[in-house]
Amino acid sequence: MELNTERLLITVKSYPVLSSKYVELVCTAGLREDGSWVRLYPIPFRTLSQPERYRKYDWIECVVYKNPKDKRPESFSPQDYHNITVCGHVGTTQKWKERRELILERATVYDDLETLIRYAKLNKTTLAVFRPSELVEFECDATEEDWNRDRLNAAKHALQRNDLFDDNSWRNKHELPQKIPYDFFYRFNDRTGKQSKLKILDWEIGMLYLNCLQSAQGDRNIALQKMREKYWDSFNRKDLHFFLGTTLAFQDIGTNPFTIVGVFPIPHKPVDLFDGS
Repeated sequence: MELNTERLLITVKSYPVLSSKYVELVCTAGLREDGSWVRLYPIPFRTLSQPERYRKYDWIECVVYKNPKDKRPESFSPQDYHNITVCGHVGTTQKWKERRELILERATVYDDLETLIRYAKLNKTTLAVFRPSELVEFECDATEEDWNRDRLNAAKHALQRNDLFDDNSWRNKHELPQKIPYDFFYRFNDRTGKQSKLKILDWEIGMLYLNCLQSAQGDRNIALQKMREKYWDSFNRKDLHFFLGTTLAFQDIGTNPFTIVGVFPIPHKPVDLFDGS
């Protein structure tokens, strides 16, 4: 097993899913300094101590190995997820100038979804920055209210299990992630005019729903309206890009294996005015 130390700018954190081995898991991904992608999985993120948790747009360093169960070229596993080191953060000053330069000027930015799908089928590219030419709609579909019973019971069993290589102190106070009873989507056009509808799996959209629901005192309609104000009204005024990633289960069998694993709503660059004098 070949080990390598990677330095990554984290741009993607998915909403937690239940796990029979790790209790719960989060898929994270980030960019190397040259703009190439690394997917980190598995990460039982919310079981980590606070000092071990990294934010989006943190620079991290970790020792990884190629995940033998995942043929996607960007997929790696941490040797020890307790030894991920945060070594910096990229903020939003000057209209996100540094984030813009690190991501849009170093990574390949796609605007043709068919090209990207073809690359995914060739197992060439399964994570990418994508710029839609037009947002058509932000949609939400009602889904299951609760976690699948078998998966929930398996996660509870994992939570009760003692791990010889873990201090286990987190287990008594850990609460499983709340199930989000909606799936959220963007419908958009690409440069060729092709219209697509992709599901959004970002951690932030799940947490936004829960926070909006709390502020709306449990009124789901109000919560969904608040979400629309951000993901449609606000982001429509931004230079919105998506972080797209394939799912392993549909990598080879899906017509379009991509989902939106993160959004990048950067402000429009200021216009340089020249008065001719």
